[in-house]
Amino acid sequence: MPIFMDVHTIAGGVDIEDVAKAHVADLQTQAGHDVEYQRYWVDEAQGKIFCLVAAPSADAAAAVHREAHGLVADEIYQVQEGS
Repeated sequence: MPIFMDVHTIAGGVDIEDVAKAHVADLQTQAGHDVEYQRYWVDEAQGKIFCLVAAPSADAAAAVHREAHGLVADEIYQVQEGS
């Protein structure tokens, strides 16, 4: 399944606890879209959130965010893992 990295920008910064709650909502919603949100990273001061997700498409990944909490990513990229 393709892997995507999405990027959210929240003006004024973001609290990691709020992001954790949104991630839980994603996990509760993802099965209906054949999506697996795997990890996320947060830069609280810059208001940046990065989510790693396995999904059949970028649209499916976005649909989970939209349904779970409404915080749709500003950008989403299909990526390949390297080491």
